[in-house]
Order: sequence, then C-alpha cells, then structure tokens
Amino acid sequence: MNKLKKWMKRSVMSALFIGALLTTFHSISGVEARSIVQLYESEAEHAGKDGNSKFDHTLKSVGVAFKFLKQAVSLESKISASEAVASEQLPTLEESIDWSQYQKKQVIATGYTAFYESTGKNPDHPSFGVTYSGVKVKRDLYSTVAADLNVFPIGTILFIPDYGYGVVADKGGAIKGNKLDLYYETVDDVYNNWGKKTLDVYIVEMGNGTLTEEDLRLLNENESMQVFRQQYIRSEKK
Repeated sequence: MNKLKKWMKRSVMSALFIGALLTTFHSISGVEARSIVQLYESEAEHAGKDGNSKFDHTLKSVGVAFKFLKQAVSLESKISASEAVASEQLPTLEESIDWSQYQKKQVIATGYTAFYESTGKNPDHPSFGVTYSGVKVKRDLYSTVAADLNVFPIGTILFIPDYGYGVVADKGGAIKGNKLDLYYETVDDVYNNWGKKTLDVYIVEMGNGTLTEEDLRLLNENESMQVFRQQYIRSEKK
C-alpha cells in the first residue's frame, strides 16, 4: 500500500510539473499546449511499453516532455520562417496607397550623388554630403532630394514612383522649375537604377522651409512603415 501511495504521489507531482512546464512554455513561445500534449501522450505510451516499472515509466514521461518541448521550439522556428516568407508577398507602396487622392505634378527627375561629379565636392570637403537644409544626404525609404525651393520648399514630402518617398532637403543652381535631383549613394546606382526620367510625382505634404535630422529619422523609423522599408532595403541590395 505504501509503495502504491508513493507511486501515485510521484505520478501526480510529475503530472503537475509537466502541466506547469507546458503552461510556461506556451506563455513564452505561443505554441499551443494541446499540440505538445498530443505528441507527449503518443511518445509516453511508447515509452511505457519499454519500461520495467511504473516508477520508470514516470521518469521516462518527464524525459519525453522535455524532448517534445525541444521539438516544439523547432516547430515554432519553422512557423516563424514561413511567416517571414509570406511577408515577401506584401504589396509595394505603389500598390498599397491610393495615390489619386494626392495632388500630382509632372517633373524631370535625375539622379545625383554627394561626390564631385554632382556637387563639386570631395569627401575631404567640410560640407561633403551635407544638404542646404543642414541634414546629411540619405538614401532610405524617405530619401533626401533636391528641388527648386520656390516650387517645393524644404521639408516637402513627395512620393516618387520607382524611387520611394523623397524629402526636399537640398537645392541646386541648375534645378529650376519642375525639376528634381534624387539622391543615390554611388554613380553606378544613378545609372543602374534611375538616370533621367519625366514622370508624375505625388505631393504628400508641403514643407514649411525646415528639416532636421530628427525629422528624417522619425519618418524612416515610423513603425507602421517598416514593412515597406524592409521591402525597399531588400530591393536596393539586389
């Protein structure tokens, strides 16, 4: 009788321990406990066939639970990877927003870099890579662009198809009227990704004449835009 009581006590404690373990694992990983339990019951039954005593069976059951926690972690990793692949299918910015709600303007857009061929400055120049607004040139989801400030004041946000968002941060002596210079990091990028195009751009917001590094950072790190930003980053690295 004493042996039976000890066995029952150990079995109950093991069951409570496993239940607590499964609950804790679910709260951390999000894996459904019933999925693990189903696997556990199957494996525990198999373990029981090989056991020499009820006590051995209890110990094996605990080991099986740990084994399936490990398998569940692997399953969770596979699910996360699948979700990442699915995110690749998200629509582009062009497809996601009804751009007809914004005023559009036809412009002639060319690409430029911060280097001598575009700005007459070399990297050792004190203002190399610094725009008229004071912010550094940047190619990102929201990139710095140059415009005629009488048409598009500093801080104006434009959506430029096939380029992304452009924030007016700079001006140029040759940029008069409906012209834009779109920043790229290298001359190869300019030739391979843009060159010169005549196209309609969409005015998202007219600027007030100022732009700071913090303004640009907040635009690029807006949480709701990170999916599009990642799409852009991947496309740029191809």
